[in-house]
Amino acid sequence: MTGFSPPPGAGESTEIRRVWSGLGLPGLVDVHTHFMPDNMLRKVWAYFDALGEGVWPITYRFSQEERVATLRDFGVLNFTALSYPHRPAMATWLNGWAAEFAHHHPDSLRSATFYPEPEAKDYVAEAIGSGTRIFKAHLQVGAYDPRDPLLTDVWGALADSGTPVVVHCASGPIPGNFTGPEPFAEVLRQHPELTAVIAHAGAPEYTPFLDLVERYDRVHLDTTMAFTPFIEQRSPFPRSESTRLREFGDRVLLGTDFPNIPYSYYEQIRSLVRLDLGDDWLRGVLHDNAARLFDLRSGPEAP
Repeated sequence: MTGFSPPPGAGESTEIRRVWSGLGLPGLVDVHTHFMPDNMLRKVWAYFDALGEGVWPITYRFSQEERVATLRDFGVLNFTALSYPHRPAMATWLNGWAAEFAHHHPDSLRSATFYPEPEAKDYVAEAIGSGTRIFKAHLQVGAYDPRDPLLTDVWGALADSGTPVVVHCASGPIPGNFTGPEPFAEVLRQHPELTAVIAHAGAPEYTPFLDLVERYDRVHLDTTMAFTPFIEQRSPFPRSESTRLREFGDRVLLGTDFPNIPYSYYEQIRSLVRLDLGDDWLRGVLHDNAARLFDLRSGPEAP
């Protein structure tokens, strides 16, 4: 696997800070990071380990507080604690954990999730009312149809409140029964005001998801793993779409999948720089777009 960055070392933070400080930014905002109960995270890591040695090594296999400290050391001003259920009666437990995590880590945007179940409309409404800033929906892991009638009120509540939801609805890395652009496109037809953030920039279906960005003013993309050598070898971004990626740059947000990435955090940042879409585009992606979306009041430069 040539072209990948070496394992992170002492100089990684310096290199990352050199990028954002050189753009005149106070730091980074990462909308796609994962913090979750330890037993659940270990199961996620075990899934990747089972793929085979060296296929998907977890680069930041640290304790929770070490992972938080690592992001802060990189200059990440705000991050998320995205989790996702794969069966009923999980979401309320995960949401309670995430609320407690955000209470102890104020730089984490309070996160929540949901599953198609009768209770979903109530616990989602409660989460929104109590201060949740971002939701996560994972159609591949959850193996559910986003058009499920049990989610109609959920999508409606998110649209009405303007609360962003990161949606893993594309077919990478493994297609699911309800992944691909069409199932979620139908959700957007029913809820055109939904503030949706398409995870992984829609890889590998980049073009149809860019079509949704063009069609709906509140649809965004996150950069999670996209454009990195790891993904480019599998699902290369079509360079013919670079013009639209620049045109809709105010709706592209930094995401990384930290800590569950098989390369260094810097590799994601460097891959965005190498797109060569201009400093204004890069400033928006690394900080300004998310700061505007979440109405973040960034203080002085990250320590």
